[in-house]
Amino acid sequence: NILLLVVGTLTDMAPLILILTPVLLPVATALGVDPVHFGMIMLTNLGIGLITPPVGTVLFVASAVSKQKIEQVVRAMLPFYGMLFIVLMLITYIPAISLWLPRLMGVM
Repeated sequence: NILLLVVGTLTDMAPLILILTPVLLPVATALGVDPVHFGMIMLTNLGIGLITPPVGTVLFVASAVSKQKIEQVVRAMLPFYGMLFIVLMLITYIPAISLWLPRLMGVM
């Protein structure tokens, strides 16, 4: 989680998915992590990274759209970071959260 959060703050999501998935997915599956669950963990981490300073590319977009300083946008986001972290921990440690829909649809 920490690695994905850190690199998510520095780079956009698409290149990181293309670069890190072939490296991390075999390790995760060897440790017994379901590939769908790993994908959810990865997307959640990288999504949080996009709105986290110091780079946080989505923060700059929000700043430009709202015509507010980046500091004001970050300050407005502060209450949400705690909830995002809680959701990340829930998705990480309770695989059923990310696997219930594929199981319901009969994909798994």
